[in-house]
Amino acid sequence: MTTTTARTPHHDLDASPYALSHLDVLESEAVHIFREVAGQFERPVILFSGGKDSIVMLHLALKAFAPAPLPFGLLHVDTGHNFPEVLRFRDDTVAQHGLRLHVALVQDYLDNGTLRERPDGTRNPLQTVPLLEAISGNRFDAVFGGGRRDEEKARAKERVFSLRDEFGGWDPRRQRPELWQLYNGRHAPGEHVRVFPLSNWTELDVWQYIARERIALPSIYYAHERRVFSRSGMWLAPGEWGGPAEGEPVETRRVRYRTVGDMSCTGAVDSDADTVEKVIAEIAASRLTERGATRADDKLSEAAMEDRKREGYF
Repeated sequence: MTTTTARTPHHDLDASPYALSHLDVLESEAVHIFREVAGQFERPVILFSGGKDSIVMLHLALKAFAPAPLPFGLLHVDTGHNFPEVLRFRDDTVAQHGLRLHVALVQDYLDNGTLRERPDGTRNPLQTVPLLEAISGNRFDAVFGGGRRDEEKARAKERVFSLRDEFGGWDPRRQRPELWQLYNGRHAPGEHVRVFPLSNWTELDVWQYIARERIALPSIYYAHERRVFSRSGMWLAPGEWGGPAEGEPVETRRVRYRTVGDMSCTGAVDSDADTVEKVIAEIAASRLTERGATRADDKLSEAAMEDRKREGYF
């Protein structure tokens, strides 16, 4: 009597219970990057503004070293024109986890004459000098940022470990290969490395991870009633930075923010997405990147972001 052995169809092998999901792979990569930095550098710091990408980055960092405390401090360059909801969330998060926060104030550099206000009122481009002085003054040798390659074409060109010279500048010709997730953190005295654990994430990945991990965010990311005015096709919030100008009427609209930064250059979008699930559905249907749709500072020129990165900006 002949017996036959049942064979598992090939497609069933792909559905292994041990296979990692897309989000698991991204999480594992980011955790690996945090641990690599801890092993290669002496004084890393995490840029933390209270925005969604920096919140996800901090969540991953805490996971990477749990149950031990986070071995890095946090750094925020405060323009003085940040959204109040975001600053409150930043401070609450720092207190909740018992973290160290360094704050570099753009206003201090305006007061001492090192920087001057721009005619358009935006302070985002003014962050570079306070950032570089905070890095050199605290001797930070690795600085984590929440930049992602899907945000903007200059960021798409940058490696996970991005070497910066003694002036904080970025030279695309000095980028190093990163085959097989091998990261080279070697740098000369005075240089430092910018590190981007979310490089391979998309905006949709970030929101799906927020949903999966149940990560809290500032309320500004969800649909709410807000007083705004229209400028250059974007809904901007009035504030001390100088807006609105004459002929720019303020109205109340139901909006949310896809990204947050300086109030003078961060636009809101009309939205009814007041839950994580609705935000994910909205993003999945969008054909514009978050910065392309809502950041006026990236529209100054075709190479606006790359020019600032060469000068030391993130």
